[in-house]
Amino acid sequence: MKVLFVGAGEVESLLPMADCIGVMERTLRQMARGEATFPPRSVMSLPRGIGVLGLMPGSVGADELMGLKAVSVFPSNEGTPYESHQGVVLVFETRHGSLRGVVDAGSITKIRTAAVSGVATNVLARKDVRELAILGSGTQAISHLDAMLAVRPFLQKVRVQSRNPANAKSFALTESSIRNLEIQAVSEAKEAVKGADIVCTTTASKTPVLSGSWLDPGTHVNAVGASRQPSRELDTEAVARSRFYVDSRQSAFLESSDFLVPKSEGAVNDGHILGEIGEVLEGKVAGRLEPDDITVFKSLGLAIEDLAAAQSVLSKASSTGAGTWLDFGSERRLAT
Repeated sequence: MKVLFVGAGEVESLLPMADCIGVMERTLRQMARGEATFPPRSVMSLPRGIGVLGLMPGSVGADELMGLKAVSVFPSNEGTPYESHQGVVLVFETRHGSLRGVVDAGSITKIRTAAVSGVATNVLARKDVRELAILGSGTQAISHLDAMLAVRPFLQKVRVQSRNPANAKSFALTESSIRNLEIQAVSEAKEAVKGADIVCTTTASKTPVLSGSWLDPGTHVNAVGASRQPSRELDTEAVARSRFYVDSRQSAFLESSDFLVPKSEGAVNDGHILGEIGEVLEGKVAGRLEPDDITVFKSLGLAIEDLAAAQSVLSKASSTGAGTWLDFGSERRLAT
């Protein structure tokens, strides 16, 4: 049997942001219709807190796509040649359970995480937004800039803030020259957020980087950096002031300190989660009601998102000749 392997460089060309946003919207809609399965992820922490290994299985869609993402997360890789997220997405067919494709997980995670934020922004943010704040200056900062411009192309100003000022300045200089867009590096998160219509938190911080007191009426927030306990990017006021949405209630109840800490403090209860983004897309729950609403999308990342993105990559690779086919496994020889 043959398996198609697709590496990071090819993923970038086979999964442009606009296409991935469409794939994520379809996947989240399928989830809202009950057409997806994704058990809670299993996370193994390494000694001394140096990193974790996560396993995320799932299946999605009428074609019964199934698979698994196995990914290591090493936040200390910032500033090194290594990405913080490294691993593979394994895609299986469900007629016989055979492995059909292996796709680089780091590049999939980079693109699909921001694409889901793009979907959320498109349904929750105001249409007349002009200013974007990005907290963080790493891989997700770049991909979130891509996603925000894909769904709100009339953005005029971007402010970026990072715990590493040199990275923020490099981000602003490089991205402004590429995109012909006004991008400013600022030293304080409050300065970045002031006047912003959209805020994306893309940090590896374990403590809040965004205060609810900084948010102007009408702001939309994509909170993506804290994907498991005890990491947290939003303070209690930011959560309590908002119309609050998630990718998955199950994941939020299990893993999101951004929600669980305000709940433990009595500031919110389970009903504060108004819905999943797929439910908003399907019209099952309301999104933004008024222009002055503050909306928050808390992203934790779902295996079905990785699988759908990987399947899109494999389909394009197969049709264009990209990737590498290798012999892998064996077929049972039947008696004659």
